[in-house]
Formats: sequence, C-alpha cells, structure tokens
Amino acid sequence: MTANAMRSRVTADIDFDKLGKQSGYLYVQHSSNESAYGRIPIPVICVAAGSGPTVLLIGGNHGDEYEGQIALSKLAAALETDQVSGRIIILPAVNFPAAMSGTRTSPLDSGNLNRLFPGHPDGGPTSAIAHYLESVLLPLADIAIDLHSGGASLEYLSCALIRDVGSAEHVAKTFALARAFGAKYTQLSDGGNQGAERTFHSAADRAGTLILTAELGGGARVSPEALRQAEGGIRRILALIEVIAGDPLQGAQATGIYRSSGNASYVLAPQGGIFEPLHPLATVVNKGELAGFLHHVDTPLRKPTPILFAASGMIISMRARGLTSRGDCVYQTVEGMDMPVQWSGDFDWQQSARPRSQAAGANG
Repeated sequence: MTANAMRSRVTADIDFDKLGKQSGYLYVQHSSNESAYGRIPIPVICVAAGSGPTVLLIGGNHGDEYEGQIALSKLAAALETDQVSGRIIILPAVNFPAAMSGTRTSPLDSGNLNRLFPGHPDGGPTSAIAHYLESVLLPLADIAIDLHSGGASLEYLSCALIRDVGSAEHVAKTFALARAFGAKYTQLSDGGNQGAERTFHSAADRAGTLILTAELGGGARVSPEALRQAEGGIRRILALIEVIAGDPLQGAQATGIYRSSGNASYVLAPQGGIFEPLHPLATVVNKGELAGFLHHVDTPLRKPTPILFAASGMIISMRARGLTSRGDCVYQTVEGMDMPVQWSGDFDWQQSARPRSQAAGANG
C-alpha cells in the first residue's frame, strides 16, 4: 500500500484482487449537518478472470453528461466473468453527487472533478475522489477510458481525445485505441493547454496509464448516435486489448485527426445576450467569418452584437444554451491534420499488462 493510498478517505467494499464479478460501492467520508458520520456511495463494478490487462472505465466525471453513464451501466450489467480475460473496473457515475443532481459540478462542494487532480485526501469530497482515482485506481490500470459529453451548456461532435506524449510505443498504442474507438473525429493534443494538468487525462499520464477520453453529444440530452458510439467504441477497445472477444474494427469509422489552434479556437461571447448561431457542427469556417449574433432583448432597438471566428477550422462544439454571458464559449474549432490513422493494433497487450499484485491496498 502506497503512502497516498493509506491517506485516502475513500474505502471500497469490494476486493479488486478477487476473481469473479462484484458490485459494490466506494465510500467517501463526508460529515455534514444532516449526517455526522455520513459516507457518499459511488457505485463500482469489477469483473476479473485470470491474467491480462486492467481497464478502468469511468462515466459521470461531470454529472450532466449522460451517454457515458448509460453506456457503462449497460456494459456492467451485461459483462460476465467467462467473457473476460483480465480485469475491468467500472465507475458509471464517478462524481456521484453531481450525477444525482444532474449538474456539472458537485452540489456538496461545487467541485469540478475534472479540474481537481491530483486531489487531496483531506480536501472536500470531490477532491478526495480525485485523490483516490489518481493514487489508488489509476496505478492498477493499464488502460483508462473517460467518457464525457458537452453537458448542459455545449453540444459536441462525437470524438476521441488523445495526446501525442510519451514513448513512441505509448503514442502508437494511443493511436490504436483511437482507431478502435472508431469515432469519425479524433482530437490530438500535447497536453499543454492551460489547466490540463488538473484533468483525469493528465492523472492517467502521471500514472503511466494509457488513456482515451471521449466527447459524446451534449445539451443535457442523450443522443442515440453518441450512445451507440460509446457502446461500440468501448467494446472495440476491449476486443483490441483482448480483454473480451470481438473484432476491434467492426463498426468503427475511419477517424480523422484534428488539433486545436489554442486560445483562438474558443469563440467567447464579448458580452451577455441571447446567442444566435449561424453554423451547425462540422461546418468548416474561416478566421474572421461571422459566427453569430448576440441579441439584447433588454434594450429595445439595440443592434445585435456580431461575433467572429478567431481561427479557421471545423466546428467541433457549440453552445447549447441561448442565454449567454460574457466569457461563455459559443463555438470551438479544430484544424484538420494531414495525418490519417492507420491500423496499428498489433501489440502484445496481454504481455504488457501490469502485475495484478499492484492492487494491494486498493480495498482499505
């Protein structure tokens, strides 16, 4: 057991070293006026059989992002031990208080889980969850998948998000995961965006865990297409690494690689108003082109405020809400790269799996 794991205020009522299928909870200590000795229950499912890679699957990192929560709940119900070679740990609603309130951040401490890593064992409940994920669960995992969507405020084209950091083999394996996930679009970054070090993706990088993040739909709705992408993509990745049987390319789309242009990629509202977008998702636009208008219904006869794109590229996400405040992101663009992803899944995933004994200390 590592020193960080010993300090965690999170406990598990299942044994991650045990073979078979288990369902239980992680419990986060949270004393409140309503519950002096309270614990926050976070559902967790573990399916393990024999040797092989460990995969950590999380949904509900933000509570108003639903496709991942549904896809992982369905997968957890369907998986049986005789279908698995390795270990799959599933947290369908990892920020459980946020998931139960349908909000991006936790109602208990306003914590944005995906901006709190590495967390702190003595911080608020959301920080304690982040600390447990980074110090206990990620060190167990060979591969992690973090399923997001645009939430209540954004709509996203379904896409994978990966980074070209680490060894050549690590990057090649990351591209193999993106190819198997099979979304039409893949965003590639170097992890250098402001605040990126506080995300689950960066926590996985620090743990040496291969990771793929996904954005799937949004607008506080459940997109049937995005849900199918999530379900099919997860199963193809599990087949790729030989944790379950299947064809890692069945149903996968050829994915194109896109990269952000930095801050200029984000079109921000210069003031408040009702946003009128002029372009749908996947539109290719030019720098300086009109993006939309802000309408000021509180001031009769005031002309709408035009908003321009600050960078050329394809629209990957857009605001889902009409009412908009100064500084809200109304569009995000990405630039296409002449970099088609070739199939590169010929790795010995079983041989490179971490020893199962590393799970010691995860159950305290």
